[in-house]
Amino acid sequence: MTVNTEPTPSMTSSNSMSSGYCSLDDDNEDFAFFTAKTSFFRKPGNSVKKSEAKEEEQGGVKDLPEGEVNTRIEEYNSRVSENGMKLASDGSYTGFIKVHLRLSRPVTVPALEEPVLGAPDGSLSERQDCRQGEDRTSFYLPCDCVKQLHISSTTTTREVIQGLLKKFMVLDNPRKFALYRQTHRDGQDLFQKLPLCERPLLLRLIAGPDPEQLSFVLKENETGEVEWHAFSVPELQNFLVILDKEEAERVRAVQSKYTMYKRRLQQALQQHDP
Repeated sequence: MTVNTEPTPSMTSSNSMSSGYCSLDDDNEDFAFFTAKTSFFRKPGNSVKKSEAKEEEQGGVKDLPEGEVNTRIEEYNSRVSENGMKLASDGSYTGFIKVHLRLSRPVTVPALEEPVLGAPDGSLSERQDCRQGEDRTSFYLPCDCVKQLHISSTTTTREVIQGLLKKFMVLDNPRKFALYRQTHRDGQDLFQKLPLCERPLLLRLIAGPDPEQLSFVLKENETGEVEWHAFSVPELQNFLVILDKEEAERVRAVQSKYTMYKRRLQQALQQHDP
């Protein structure tokens, strides 16, 4: 998979890296936890695997007939001036997709002396001062930057997410992210989360090169529930520190409120004393 960074209004730097197709390892998090409604004890690994298997079972778009693949590739290449698709002898094909990174939360990276991403002068963009450990730090990725990926027709959504994270040395669990397809309809942007087994290049071939018909967006994996098992132990410990501080502030606010009520009641009682 080859990753190219295209400059956007919010990003002026670029990066280019490459590796073989579908050669990404599936790194799983060793620790997992129940939600705060139960406890923070270790969560059985089979529960996480069942959740992933459920996403896999959702399936994806069916393969196109061989003859239709050839026709669609020729039509696709006729509509682009560069970065067309190439058909291999085994029936697979390669091409390019662009992924918009729209992450609202910071990502975790190794705390290296030399920055991994950033401006040409070597500075990290909007880097946070907070440390999550001696060997890691966090910073915000540039807003809505675009990554161009060179992938094959067998590359899955899971591999695209893992590839993006690995190329930029992001240490966060891949399950914390999801790849969405963005389409435009009636003046509105519609987002649909892609199954982990979906093949983005097949979707690109079917939709054609027009970004108005299809765009890919990497966002946080919003499931409606907090997936605590996707966070590392230092992150969970940091959450506990934040909760302790919020609890102490709430306690002080409640104590102050009722202390004032008590003082006013005592003043009222004194006024009614004979």
